Amino acid sequence: MNQLHKDIVTGLVFVTGVIEFISGDFIISSALFAATTFASNMSSSRKNRKN
Repeated sequence: MNQLHKDIVTGLVFVTGVIEFISGDFIISSALFAATTFASNMSSSRKNRKN
């Protein structure tokens, strides 16, 4: 998966987390925010290793 697809998926998971948070599903939204953070940190750490 290239970088654009990863960014799109990360963004969609984040937006889904916000929607779940607004609807009151706090456990699901917390898990989605954690997944988004993890995916974002993994891609930034890989960028730092290449430089």
